[in-house]
Amino acid sequence: MTKRFSPGSAALDDVSLDVAAGEVVVLLGLSGSGKSTLLRHLDGLHRASSGTVRVLGTDVGSAKPGELRRLRRRVGFVFQQFHLVGSLTVLENVCTGALGRLRGPRLGLPSYPRQLRREALEHLDRVGLSDQALQRADTLSGGQQQRAAVARALMQHPEILLADEPVASLDPESSTQVMQLIKDISEERRLTVVCSLHQVDLALSWGDRVVGLRAGEVVLDMPVKGLDRDEVMSVYSRVGADAGAVLAGTA
Repeated sequence: MTKRFSPGSAALDDVSLDVAAGEVVVLLGLSGSGKSTLLRHLDGLHRASSGTVRVLGTDVGSAKPGELRRLRRRVGFVFQQFHLVGSLTVLENVCTGALGRLRGPRLGLPSYPRQLRREALEHLDRVGLSDQALQRADTLSGGQQQRAAVARALMQHPEILLADEPVASLDPESSTQVMQLIKDISEERRLTVVCSLHQVDLALSWGDRVVGLRAGEVVLDMPVKGLDRDEVMSVYSRVGADAGAVLAGTA
C-alpha cells in the first residue's frame, strides 16, 4: 500500500507486510520514517491512497463505519502519551477499555457492571497494579501509567495489540518492564503485536521480527533470531551515508 498526504511525497511508499497470528513485530526507523502512519492504517485511523490493508479479514480501506467499529473492538492500541484520564481512578480508566461492548454512557465506577470491574481488577493484577486500583491515575509514575494503559487495552479482549512508541517517554528500567509485560501477554494469549520503537536493543530483546522503515519504504524485514545489532543499525546509518553521497555530489 501507499499513503500520500500531499502530491509531492509518499509517507508510505509501496509497503508490503504480512504479520502472522501471535507474532511480535517491531517497527524501527527514524522519526518521520512512516512507523506511526503504518500503525494508524491498521485500525483505519488513516486510509491508504492506493493498495489494500486487510486486518482480521476486514478490508480497512473499503470498510463502512460499522465494520470499522467492530474491527477496532478487536484491535487494542497503546500510545506513547498513555491517554489516561488523570482525575479518574486507575480502575475506572481500565474499565473504559470495555466501552465498546457496553451500551449507553457510564458515569462513575459504580455504573460499570460488577463482573466488568472484577475483570478490570484481574487485568490490573496482571500488570502489577492491583494495589493502585483506587488511586487517581495522575498519581502514578510514567511506567505505571503505561502499564495501566496496557490493562485498559486488554479490556477490549483484543486479537491484535498496536503500540506506538510505548516506552519513548520512560526511563530504561520502566521501558524494560513494559516491553517484558507486552511480550509475556503476547505469549500467554497468542496476541499479535505490532510495536514501533526507537530502541534497537529493546527490539532485539523482545521482538520476534524487525521491520525497518526509511522514508516510507521497508528497508529491512528479518526475524530477530540471527539478526545482529549492526544489521539493525543499518536502517539508521544508511541515512547518513545517503546524505553524505548527495553532499559529495554537489560539492
